[in-house]
Amino acid sequence: MIVVIGSINMDLVLRVPRMPLPGETLTGGAFQTIAGGKGANQAVACARLGSTPVAMIGCLGDDPFGQTLRAALVADNIDVSHVTMLPGVASGIASILVDASGQNSIVIAGGANDLLTPAHIDAAKPLLASASIVVLQLETPPATVQHAIALAHSLGKTVVLNPAPAASLAAAVLAQVDYLIPNEIEAAMLLDDGRPDDHAASATALRALGCRNVLVTLGAQGVHAALEAGSQDFPAQAVKAVDTTAAGDTFIGGFVAALATGARPAAAIDLGQRAAAIGVTRQGAQTSIPYLHELELS
Repeated sequence: MIVVIGSINMDLVLRVPRMPLPGETLTGGAFQTIAGGKGANQAVACARLGSTPVAMIGCLGDDPFGQTLRAALVADNIDVSHVTMLPGVASGIASILVDASGQNSIVIAGGANDLLTPAHIDAAKPLLASASIVVLQLETPPATVQHAIALAHSLGKTVVLNPAPAASLAAAVLAQVDYLIPNEIEAAMLLDDGRPDDHAASATALRALGCRNVLVTLGAQGVHAALEAGSQDFPAQAVKAVDTTAAGDTFIGGFVAALATGARPAAAIDLGQRAAAIGVTRQGAQTSIPYLHELELS
């Protein structure tokens, strides 16, 4: 079992020819509502890219977005028994601008995600006890994330943390993480003296804080992995990007899905990279995440 703890959002996506300047009104193109949220995206990617059962822990509002988002998880055979529907609360949303190059700019309103508490995590302890891997991000309250990491670690589970959006974390928290997966900006922010252009040094420093393995995602440049077995660079597959939304989530889901089946880290990184390469050629968050059989055909 893979358990993903984190955010569930409705993405409000607007295509734009370029990012607007401060104070500028810009005419955009197509508008879509697409299921998203880092936690839900990673859960969907785990489910589509592997054979291990997946469960989600998170919060939704009892609004139309919440009903739609819950149904989307169920459609991917994800266990939603610990996705709590909160009355009178708005579900989380992300306002996303995507320019002609496929790059995006995102603003999040947490809504129900901000109300995920340590009590929700404790209520799901039997589910966590049945897991082999627990996956987390930082789009839910920091105290809840830290509580969940500590509980999963105490239960002997493999803990995967995507420290996004970028934030600082105590060394004691990082020491309970088996796989830390930041991008270069997030890696630098975790270190007071970190530099985003020196991802290898950042990864080494993060391992020195106690993380067993650190994977720094570098977009089109691939992944730098500082693993227990040594460091290695993994170049990305060259593709023409249409939309980079959820590319990192797709990589993480593919990586975790492969780990759950017993793959070694290098093979799991390869699967995650191939999945992300397909994902960036498509539009949207969960709409872009491929299925395992698509990787086998590519």
